[in-house]
Amino acid sequence: MTNERARLVGTVVSNKMKKTVVVEISRTQRHPLYGKVIRNRRRMKAHDELQCGVGDTVEIVESKPISKEKRWVVQRVVLKNTGAELVEA
Repeated sequence: MTNERARLVGTVVSNKMKKTVVVEISRTQRHPLYGKVIRNRRRMKAHDELQCGVGDTVEIVESKPISKEKRWVVQRVVLKNTGAELVEA
């Protein structure tokens, strides 16, 4: 059973609010005439019951309005951020 709700995958950039995370959806595309690579990003607030951390890759699904700016809900964590970063010596 699938429904027609939109689903997006993005990265959590903030989790400082109670049960709310800010998810950034990044997208790159090539300009049709000039060929330059254009980077677009959208940041949206999503309801979070899964306790996501900053850096996690999550899938969000649209929902009815929860508050003034929240219209998305975190459905699942696609990739958990381990915190291990490459440090250049």
